[in-house]
Amino acid sequence: MSAAASSPASPAALTSSSRLAWLDALRGIGALAVVAEHMLPWFVPSLRPYWFSLGVYGIFVFFLVSGYIIPASLERHGDVRAFWISRFFRLYPLYLAIIVLVLALAWWVPVREAVVRDGSAVAAHATMLLDVVGIGGVADTMWTLSYEMVFYLVVTALFLTRGHERSGTWAIVFAVAAVLVGLVASGAVFGGGWPAYVSCAVFVLGLTGVVLGRLRTVSACLLGVMAVACLLLSSRVPWLGAAVLAVMFAGTAIYRWERGTGPLWPVAVTAALVVVAPVWAIESGWWWVRADVWLTTIALAAATFAGGMALRGRRLPRVLVWFGLISYSLYLVHHPLLKYFVQVSGDLRQAALPYQLLMTAVALAVIIGASALTYRFVEKPMQDLGRRVSRRCRGGLQGGGEARVPGEDAGDDRVLGHQERQVPHGVGDHVGQGDTVG
Repeated sequence: MSAAASSPASPAALTSSSRLAWLDALRGIGALAVVAEHMLPWFVPSLRPYWFSLGVYGIFVFFLVSGYIIPASLERHGDVRAFWISRFFRLYPLYLAIIVLVLALAWWVPVREAVVRDGSAVAAHATMLLDVVGIGGVADTMWTLSYEMVFYLVVTALFLTRGHERSGTWAIVFAVAAVLVGLVASGAVFGGGWPAYVSCAVFVLGLTGVVLGRLRTVSACLLGVMAVACLLLSSRVPWLGAAVLAVMFAGTAIYRWERGTGPLWPVAVTAALVVVAPVWAIESGWWWVRADVWLTTIALAAATFAGGMALRGRRLPRVLVWFGLISYSLYLVHHPLLKYFVQVSGDLRQAALPYQLLMTAVALAVIIGASALTYRFVEKPMQDLGRRVSRRCRGGLQGGGEARVPGEDAGDDRVLGHQERQVPHGVGDHVGQGDTVG
C-alpha cells in the first residue's frame, strides 16, 4: 500500500486554526515539562520523577514539532531569504533581551562559570551555536537553541540542493552517526575558543550570501557543512547532538508521510537507533540515559506527539494552546527568574511541604506573568515586523531549488505564526542537596 493511501488526512484538508492549535498545545506541554524540570529540584524535590526525565521529554517534544514544521515553513515561503529574515525576527529579539537582563543583573546573581570571559563567548552567542562550539550560554536554557540553528542551516542547504525531501534518509543517517559517535567519543574532539570564532565568521559570511543571493547555494552548503562539523567535533555531547538532528528529521519524515510524499518506516528505524545511541553516556552513569529512563522518556515524547496529531482536528484546551503561544518566552525567561526568586526566598529544599507548594505557586505565577508580558511586548511585535519585512523580500532573487508547497498559499503564515524553536533545557544530572540554582 502506498504512503499516500495509508497516511491520515492531508493537513490541507484541515483548517489553519486547528493545525496551529495542536502544534501550540504540544509546545505548551513541552514548556510546562521543562519548567517543572527546573522548579521541582529546588522547590519541591520530593515530587521530582526519576522514572523518566521531564527535561529531555520536553526537549524531544519540541524538536519533533520543529522537525515537523520548519521544512514546511521554508517550503511555504519558497524563498530562503524571507525564511531567514523571519527566523531572525522571531528568535533574536527576545534572546538578546534575556542576555541584556542577565548581564545587567550580574552584580546580584553572577553569570554562571560555564560562560567563558572572552570574545569566544560573544561569537558563540552571536550565532546561537553555543553548545555545538562548547560555550555555555548566559542563560542556561540557551544551549538547545544551538541544535535548532544547526537544523535550520542543514535544512536550508538541503532545500537549495533539492535534497530536502529525503527526510527519512537523513533521520537514519544522523541516528547512525549518534550510535557511532556514542561508541568512540566521550566529548568534543576540538576544544578552546577557535571553533566559536571560525563558526561565527562562516555564519556571518554564509548567511550574507544566502540573504543577498550571491553564491546562495554555495553559501548554504558551506553553512550546512560547518554546522554538522561543529555538531560532531566540537559540541559538548556529540552523540546527543546527532541524536537531536535524527529526532528533528524524524519529525520532518512524519510531515512527509502525512502529506503522502514519504514512508513512515524510517521514523521507526530512527527511534530504535536513538534508543541505543547513548552508549558512552550510559557507561558514565548519567541517570537520565539509563536504559529504562531513556526508553520511557523517548516513548512518552513520541506518544505525546502522536496524541497531538490524533487530536489536531478537535478543539483543544485553550489554556494549553495559550501556553504554546508564549512557550518561547516561557523557555527563555523561566530559568533566570528562578535564580532571582531563589536568591530572595532562600533555599526551599528543606522547608515544610505546604510552604514549598505555596512558593512554587508564587514563582510559577511570576514566571507565567513575565512570559506573557515578553510575548506581548517583545515577541509578537517583532514577529509581526519580521513577517512584513519577509513579505517585502519575496519578490527578490530566488535561489536554486526554491519551490512552494503544492496547494498552499505562500503568503499564509498563520500556521507558522509562532516560531517552532521553543526547545527547553533539561539535560541535567540529578541535583544534589548541596547544589545551588545555576
